[in-house]
Amino acid sequence: MNFTPLHDRVLVRRLEGEEKTAGGLIIPDTAKEKPAEGEIIAVGAGARDEDGDRISMDVKVGDRILFGKWSGTEIKIDGEDLLIMKESDILGILDGNAAAAAA
Repeated sequence: MNFTPLHDRVLVRRLEGEEKTAGGLIIPDTAKEKPAEGEIIAVGAGARDEDGDRISMDVKVGDRILFGKWSGTEIKIDGEDLLIMKESDILGILDGNAAAAAA
């Protein structure tokens, strides 16, 4: 895939939600909520401040993130559904231990 987001935007792949409830019931696709967790695939160079200097991004490729339910714009690249969003739409970065516990 040859896609690089511009400025302070990131390209995100949604991570799939749970297939079962805690009680063991299988959730049908029509009842599932879209997950608000994803993995960053590509990162822009960062926005510019008033002086024209780059503001570095706080996230990097491979980070697992949480974002708002309505954040980003859905696109399809190479047959894969992805999201483009601004860095400010990202709520936080999951560290390795939290990401493993969430999965």
